[in-house]
Amino acid sequence: MRISAAQRTENENRIRAAMDRLLRGEMPPGGKCDIKTLANEAAVDRTAFYGTRPYAHLRAEFERRLRALQDAGTIPDPREAQINRLKTENTKLKERLTQAEQEVNELTDFRSQALSRLAARHEEIVHLRESAAGTSRVSRLPASRTTVIGSCS
Repeated sequence: MRISAAQRTENENRIRAAMDRLLRGEMPPGGKCDIKTLANEAAVDRTAFYGTRPYAHLRAEFERRLRALQDAGTIPDPREAQINRLKTENTKLKERLTQAEQEVNELTDFRSQALSRLAARHEEIVHLRESAAGTSRVSRLPASRTTVIGSCS
């Protein structure tokens, strides 16, 4: 079905208006910043944006403007921005988890080494006490008594 030049101009104006809204981040419910949503918002058949169809140049313009915004760090689609933010956050959390697991492993190794050293020293002390008890040349000191200082009788 052929359309008149006036209809084509009207369609292009609707497409450009919809393009501007989408690139400003004004997404319709359930829509994205893509050609399908652009076609729906402009009330134009989506196939008219592909190949040698009448609005292929507008699709190229839309994609160029969208890419320019993305290169500048602006993402017009709030869902895409949220997805990117969550991916970044997820990556950071994975790094923190890996670091925490490494620290836990290091602390577990340290604990094992410390317990092993304490057990070895305890065995050494027990052995020295046993050997000291068997010789008469070693005299034991009396156990310390606590005395109260400053009491006068």
